[in-house]
Amino acid sequence: MARVHVTSWQQTYRGLMRDEVLDDPDFVTRREAMWRRSLTDPQYADRQTAVLEHDGDLVGIAMTAPPGDDDATWSRQLYVLYVLAEHHGSGAARSLVEAVLPPDTSAALWVADPNPRAQAFYAKLGFRPDGTDLVDDGVREIRMVRS
Repeated sequence: MARVHVTSWQQTYRGLMRDEVLDDPDFVTRREAMWRRSLTDPQYADRQTAVLEHDGDLVGIAMTAPPGDDDATWSRQLYVLYVLAEHHGSGAARSLVEAVLPPDTSAALWVADPNPRAQAFYAKLGFRPDGTDLVDDGVREIRMVRS
Protein backbone atom coordinates (compact mmCIF):
# COMPACT_ATOMS: atom_id res chain seq x y z
CA MET A 1 0.00 0.00 0.00
CA ALA A 2 2.84 2.36 0.83
CA ARG A 3 4.49 1.67 -2.51
CA VAL A 4 1.29 2.47 -4.42
CA HIS A 5 0.77 5.57 -2.29
CA VAL A 6 4.28 6.92 -2.90
CA THR A 7 4.46 5.95 -6.58
CA SER A 8 1.09 7.58 -7.24
CA TRP A 9 2.25 10.79 -5.59
CA GLN A 10 5.43 10.75 -7.65
CA GLN A 11 3.45 10.19 -10.86
CA THR A 12 0.70 12.70 -10.10
CA TYR A 13 2.25 15.50 -8.07
CA ARG A 14 5.62 15.95 -9.80
CA GLY A 15 5.78 19.67 -10.57
CA LEU A 16 3.06 20.48 -8.01
CA MET A 17 4.95 19.27 -4.94
CA ARG A 18 8.58 19.79 -4.04
CA ASP A 19 10.92 17.10 -5.43
CA GLU A 20 12.62 16.68 -2.05
CA VAL A 21 9.29 15.49 -0.61
CA LEU A 22 8.58 13.11 -3.49
CA ASP A 23 12.13 11.75 -3.65
CA ASP A 24 12.79 11.47 0.10
CA PRO A 25 14.43 8.05 0.64
CA ASP A 26 12.30 7.57 3.79
CA PHE A 27 9.00 8.34 2.04
CA VAL A 28 7.95 4.70 1.61
CA THR A 29 8.99 3.83 5.16
CA ARG A 30 6.93 6.70 6.59
CA ARG A 31 3.90 5.68 4.51
CA GLU A 32 4.31 2.06 5.65
CA ALA A 33 4.10 3.26 9.27
CA MET A 34 1.04 5.40 8.45
CA TRP A 35 -0.76 2.48 6.78
CA ARG A 36 0.17 0.08 9.57
CA ARG A 37 -1.38 2.47 12.14
CA SER A 38 -4.44 3.12 9.96
CA LEU A 39 -5.14 -0.58 9.57
CA THR A 40 -4.34 -1.86 13.07
CA ASP A 41 -4.81 0.92 15.65
CA PRO A 42 -8.30 0.73 17.24
CA GLN A 43 -8.60 4.52 17.21
CA TYR A 44 -8.91 4.30 13.41
CA ALA A 45 -11.60 1.61 13.37
CA ASP A 46 -14.06 4.06 11.78
CA ARG A 47 -12.02 4.17 8.55
CA GLN A 48 -12.98 2.16 5.49
CA THR A 49 -10.13 1.03 3.28
CA ALA A 50 -10.08 -0.77 -0.05
CA VAL A 51 -7.31 -2.00 -2.30
CA LEU A 52 -7.43 -3.06 -5.92
CA GLU A 53 -5.25 -5.72 -7.50
CA HIS A 54 -4.54 -6.43 -11.14
CA ASP A 55 -2.80 -9.68 -12.10
CA GLY A 56 -1.75 -10.17 -8.48
CA ASP A 57 -0.22 -6.70 -8.09
CA LEU A 58 -1.64 -3.94 -5.93
CA VAL A 59 -2.53 -1.01 -8.22
CA GLY A 60 -4.82 1.21 -6.16
CA ILE A 61 -5.91 2.19 -2.65
CA ALA A 62 -8.76 4.20 -1.16
CA MET A 63 -9.78 5.24 2.34
CA THR A 64 -12.68 7.15 3.87
CA ALA A 65 -13.38 8.21 7.43
CA PRO A 66 -15.68 10.56 9.28
CA PRO A 67 -15.11 14.17 8.24
CA GLY A 68 -12.19 16.05 9.68
CA ASP A 69 -13.33 19.50 8.62
CA ASP A 70 -14.91 21.66 11.34
CA ASP A 71 -17.64 22.90 8.98
CA ALA A 72 -18.59 19.44 7.68
CA THR A 73 -22.18 18.89 6.61
CA TRP A 74 -21.33 15.54 4.99
CA SER A 75 -21.08 12.11 6.58
CA ARG A 76 -17.81 10.77 5.11
CA GLN A 77 -14.58 12.18 3.76
CA LEU A 78 -12.47 10.58 1.05
CA TYR A 79 -8.94 10.90 2.38
CA VAL A 80 -7.11 8.57 0.03
CA LEU A 81 -7.59 7.60 -3.60
CA TYR A 82 -4.45 6.62 -5.44
CA VAL A 83 -4.19 4.49 -8.57
CA LEU A 84 -0.98 3.80 -10.46
CA ALA A 85 -0.86 5.86 -13.66
CA GLU A 86 -0.90 2.85 -15.97
CA HIS A 87 -4.37 2.02 -14.61
CA HIS A 88 -5.88 5.50 -15.05
CA GLY A 89 -8.99 5.29 -17.21
CA SER A 90 -9.47 1.59 -16.47
CA GLY A 91 -12.33 1.97 -13.99
CA ALA A 92 -10.01 1.20 -11.08
CA ALA A 93 -10.56 4.52 -9.33
CA ARG A 94 -14.34 4.32 -9.65
CA SER A 95 -14.32 0.78 -8.24
CA LEU A 96 -12.24 1.91 -5.28
CA VAL A 97 -14.46 4.90 -4.53
CA GLU A 98 -17.60 2.76 -4.74
CA ALA A 99 -16.02 0.22 -2.35
CA VAL A 100 -15.50 2.81 0.39
CA LEU A 101 -18.18 5.38 -0.40
CA PRO A 102 -21.65 4.29 -1.55
CA PRO A 103 -23.14 6.62 -4.21
CA ASP A 104 -25.89 7.93 -1.91
CA THR A 105 -23.45 8.97 0.83
CA SER A 106 -22.75 12.66 1.34
CA ALA A 107 -19.02 13.22 1.24
CA ALA A 108 -16.17 15.62 0.72
CA LEU A 109 -12.57 15.44 -0.42
CA TRP A 110 -9.57 17.66 -1.03
CA VAL A 111 -7.92 17.59 -4.45
CA ALA A 112 -4.78 19.27 -5.75
CA ASP A 113 -5.36 22.30 -7.94
CA PRO A 114 -4.50 22.25 -10.72
CA ASN A 115 -5.29 18.60 -11.24
CA PRO A 116 -7.91 18.69 -14.02
CA ARG A 117 -8.00 14.91 -14.53
CA ALA A 118 -8.84 14.18 -10.89
CA GLN A 119 -11.27 17.10 -10.64
CA ALA A 120 -13.14 15.90 -13.74
CA PHE A 121 -13.24 12.36 -12.34
CA TYR A 122 -14.72 13.55 -9.04
CA ALA A 123 -17.25 15.73 -10.89
CA LYS A 124 -18.50 12.61 -12.69
CA LEU A 125 -19.13 11.11 -9.23
CA GLY A 126 -21.22 14.13 -8.22
CA PHE A 127 -18.59 16.17 -6.36
CA ARG A 128 -18.55 19.94 -6.84
CA PRO A 129 -16.06 22.57 -5.62
CA ASP A 130 -17.52 24.43 -2.65
CA GLY A 131 -15.19 27.44 -2.90
CA THR A 132 -12.92 26.38 -0.05
CA ASP A 133 -9.20 26.04 -0.66
CA LEU A 134 -5.98 25.67 1.30
CA VAL A 135 -2.27 25.30 0.72
CA ASP A 136 -0.70 22.18 2.25
CA ASP A 137 3.04 21.58 1.92
CA GLY A 138 3.16 24.08 -0.94
CA VAL A 139 0.30 22.44 -2.87
CA ARG A 140 -2.97 24.31 -3.40
CA GLU A 141 -6.01 22.11 -2.80
CA ILE A 142 -9.70 22.71 -3.31
CA ARG A 143 -12.50 21.02 -1.44
CA MET A 144 -15.16 19.20 -3.44
CA VAL A 145 -18.44 18.13 -1.83
CA ARG A 146 -21.20 15.70 -2.78
CA SER A 147 -24.59 16.14 -1.08
